[in-house]
Order: sequence, then structure tokens, then C-alpha cells
Amino acid sequence: MRILVVEDEPKTGNHLLQGLREAGFDAALARTGPEGLRLALAEDYDLVVLDVMLPAMDGWTVLRSLREHKDTPVLFLTARDDIPDRVRGLELGADDYLVKPFAFAELLARLRTLLRRGPVREEAVIRIADAEIDVLRHRVTRAGQRIDLTPKEFALLHLLARRRGEVLSRRQIAAQVWDMNFDSDTNVVDVAIRRLRAKLDDPWPVKLVHTVRGIGYTVDDKA
Repeated sequence: MRILVVEDEPKTGNHLLQGLREAGFDAALARTGPEGLRLALAEDYDLVVLDVMLPAMDGWTVLRSLREHKDTPVLFLTARDDIPDRVRGLELGADDYLVKPFAFAELLARLRTLLRRGPVREEAVIRIADAEIDVLRHRVTRAGQRIDLTPKEFALLHLLARRRGEVLSRRQIAAQVWDMNFDSDTNVVDVAIRRLRAKLDDPWPVKLVHTVRGIGYTVDDKA
């Protein structure tokens, strides 16, 4: 398997290169955004590990340009740990996002998972029954009517919709939407679900948000 690492910090880049080669990968290293994009487009890599803060061209731009031509899986490896940055990376088409400092064992596990899965692009617009979720524009409609959601409500709906039919526990939802460890005394997930239902479901006969008692929540057009 061929992996391209785009990382400008010398120590981190060398560490990744050595570690990936010792793990059996055919790894290459680019130290600037333009060099990384050139290699990613010119060569056939199975996966790209991409930093965000790069010289000459940041990782966002590299990924955006890459996605115009290729579906190579991309894992962002960056010190930028804000939720908006993570959301931005995934919305641009990244397949995973890992924050520095990181454990190399975890990085390897994530890379192997992505390589098993192969290239999977997130839908730009998710449609469930008469609902449309425009991921890039953060716009939601039902039967053509605009529904105004807060950023957290949108993140919650987006999470459930892109894993349509899958029951997600409160712990999973809290970790991915609020980046927090779920506390059983905290009802933040339930409150957010209630607010989402009021906007997304209450005015329409077909309900999309469903409770699975004792487990969590799911979004689907089937009860």
C-alpha cells in the first residue's frame, strides 16, 4: 500500500515516514502543500495523510484541489482541534481527522480502517423522504420549505443522516457533536434531539427522528 504524507514539520514528517515504512507501507513524504498536491495528482497513492498548516498552500486547499480530480482517501493530521476545523475538513471531503499530538498506534489503526473501506465520498446533499440536507451550504429543507437550524442542531442532524438507519447511542452523539465524554447526568443530547424534532418533524406527518428505547437515536423515514 502506498501512502503519501504531507507534513512540513521535519521531526513529525520523518517520524511518520519511518514508522509507516516499518509498518510495511510504501510511504513518501512531501513538505509543502504544492509538492503534496503535485505528488497526489501525479502518483497513485492508496491514502494521503495531510497536515492543515502547510507552507505555500494549506491543507484545505490541497484537499479541495485533489477532490476535483481524485477520490484518494485523506486523513487530516493536524494540531487544529477546534470542532469547526474538524467539520470543515470532513465537509471538504476528508475521510478522517486526527489531532496532534497523536499515538502512532491509533494513526495506524485509522489508516488500516480507511484502507479496508476504500474511497468513500460523503454526499453533498443527503435526501431522506422529503428532507434535503445540503452539507456544504448547511441548508435543510422539508418539502421545499427552509428549516433554520443552529450549528449544533445541523451537526446533530448531519451525523444521524449520514448514518441513516443506524442507531447511535447518546455517548456516540455527544462525542461526535459536542466532542465531550457523555455524562449520564447530562441531558444535552436529549434536549438537542427535542429541539431538532420540533423544527424537523413536528410540522410534517412523516417523522424522521426516532428514539430507540435504552439505546439512542436514529434518523430514517421508516419508524
